[in-house]
Amino acid sequence: MLPSHLPDPDLYLSGTGEPSLRWGIVGPGWIAGEFAKALRAHTAQRVVAVSSRSADRAASFAAEHGIELALDSTEQLVTHPEVDVVYIATPQSEHLSIGLAAIAAGKHVLIEKPITVSAAEARTLADAARAAGVLAMEAMWSRYLPQTSVIRKLLADGVLGEVRVVLADHGQAITADPQHRLYRPELGGGALLDLGIYPVQLSSMVLGDPTRVVAVGGMTKTGVDAYSTLVLTHEGDAQSTLYSSILARTSMTAVIAGSAATISIDGGFYTPTSFTLADTNPFAPVLTWSDPTDLKLFAGLSWEATALARFVGEGRTESPVHTLDETVSILDTIDQARAQLAAS
Repeated sequence: MLPSHLPDPDLYLSGTGEPSLRWGIVGPGWIAGEFAKALRAHTAQRVVAVSSRSADRAASFAAEHGIELALDSTEQLVTHPEVDVVYIATPQSEHLSIGLAAIAAGKHVLIEKPITVSAAEARTLADAARAAGVLAMEAMWSRYLPQTSVIRKLLADGVLGEVRVVLADHGQAITADPQHRLYRPELGGGALLDLGIYPVQLSSMVLGDPTRVVAVGGMTKTGVDAYSTLVLTHEGDAQSTLYSSILARTSMTAVIAGSAATISIDGGFYTPTSFTLADTNPFAPVLTWSDPTDLKLFAGLSWEATALARFVGEGRTESPVHTLDETVSILDTIDQARAQLAAS
């Protein structure tokens, strides 16, 4: 039987206790622009600096987003005394080196997903952050959205019974340009690291580490994974089926099914969206949850920033809902899948 109502989400809203940190952005690309806009509109966080190899690009980004400092080197930004936390939005091939530099300078870091291009690199970064006593966090914004908070509560309360199935897909039609970052292996390209990581992290959150990873799919002519289906086996007779592609746009929906109830997350499951909760009777009424905050699309990036600030204020050195060990484990799953695809 379904509950009479769905729980309220735990929200990391500005003005509810987190400190106002001073942020520096490395890599003024598209996602960094969306991040800067979200922070400015929906949080108490302040972006005070941006850096790029191109002085003109840094200056243009700073002017567009009202940022005081435009710097032309990463070193200047990560060592700047006015910066508390560094948001790294460069190609993923650079995440480890820039992350280590920021950590060595004593800065907290929020690093775009994937945090690095392999589990081994992620372990190196996690070890460095723990040794330095600073907070390191992957910018897996999906973990900090209101819908995810509600889903975690439903899982913790046992509403779904024994969870047996996770289904999720994330496909986008990316122009087949060999110069596009997702088609370039030296930049950490491919569907799994950039898109497939969202289904994999959902599976990890719900069912934990897999006991077996099977991947089938295909490669691009440039040598990155173009599409794949991952079948993950978990303890307790549970299985995840996860699809990703850079060749075609898919529904981008997700299902979490248990012995007592099923959650169906609407399209853009990794973004602010809605979901339904249904019991095992296919003809019974369902409960529908919609985000009460009305933050759309990339405005939802604000949640991860306020969460990080809250964690810093609490003296934490990693996220309690997306730990560094889990971040490494997710990349280990992707490493296994990519190895199988490359060898097939």
